[in-house]
Amino acid sequence: MFIYDFFAYLLGLLWGASRPTPPAYTPPAPTEEKLEYADLAIIDLSKAATAEGRKALAEEVSEALRSRGFFYVVNHGYTQEQNHRIFSIADVTFEEVSEREKRRYSGKSQAVYEGYKPKQTWKLASGVRDQIEHYNINHDISRTEHPAPLRPYLKEIDDFARHCHFKVLYPILRLLALGLDLPEETLVGEHKFEEESESSVRFMKYHPRTDYEELKTKNVWLKGHTDIGSITILWSQPVGGLQILSPDGQWRWVRHIDNALVINAGDVMEFLCGGYYPSTRHRVVLPPGDQRNIARLGVFYFAMANDKLKLSPHEESKVLQKLGIKRLCPPGQEPTMEEWRTRRTTTYGAVDLTQGKEKNVEEEIVHGVVVKHYN
Repeated sequence: MFIYDFFAYLLGLLWGASRPTPPAYTPPAPTEEKLEYADLAIIDLSKAATAEGRKALAEEVSEALRSRGFFYVVNHGYTQEQNHRIFSIADVTFEEVSEREKRRYSGKSQAVYEGYKPKQTWKLASGVRDQIEHYNINHDISRTEHPAPLRPYLKEIDDFARHCHFKVLYPILRLLALGLDLPEETLVGEHKFEEESESSVRFMKYHPRTDYEELKTKNVWLKGHTDIGSITILWSQPVGGLQILSPDGQWRWVRHIDNALVINAGDVMEFLCGGYYPSTRHRVVLPPGDQRNIARLGVFYFAMANDKLKLSPHEESKVLQKLGIKRLCPPGQEPTMEEWRTRRTTTYGAVDLTQGKEKNVEEEIVHGVVVKHYN
């Protein structure tokens, strides 16, 4: 073991000395406008290293997801320097890759978010389409080829995916299991890194829009929605735009915190946890006035359960037995992760929605589940 560790150490030094340097991305200054921010908990993930710390954090995380739907994570093991590099690599994805090469690496099927999603793919409102492009990379980055400008950074992207999965996602899933009085590894076992799934890194860029597009969409860049998967890990960035729907029905901004993560639950957590951790409603809108014409660069890790997993609630939870299970669909009719993901991704922004009973809420039916879109 000593010899192996020694050679691994040497290889690490060699790679560190020779690793390429991406063109530096300079993040814009945070907004100075006075905005109504959501009051979100800040979770120190380093405390999850001990059983006592996990027990205390489980209560904090459960309360945060149930009352607000979002929370911040700090002390997650990724340095500010690493943060800067991954954002610089993300920017390479859009600024150093030609439009021709982007088309070559565009996703062949919307059912699997892999490769580029071009701008103007999704319907928004009044004939206006989105100005968002993103590049999705499966957590198994070797599964497909990548554009030439990204290839020098694939090891770093692989390290990043593994850090998100093992050092952030797994500790959070353990805390959520404890919050339901389930064995710690219950949810981890349903999100195995080595299993087939569409857990993925996403680099995303929101491009500024015309005044006409802002008028027609009422400044909404991405409609209010819930995420398809389990846990979304967003690396905080300074350009405003992300808002969450608070319990009082008001949209509030999410504040930027340097090198913090913004965490929310998606549909899969609502399925598996019987409604105890509801999927969070959020949207993206026109940035504040002092950031009006700045592109918004995002770095994400979207966690999905194992593809073949049936999204049935954990009825063995004593918490759910006491409070009751809120089901998204009748017992026995739950989709698999693959079925849910495939249907939701192929219909998003592509089908005509119907007006729901709630004001400014449109709906579609996916696997018998009412999926709401908030304008």
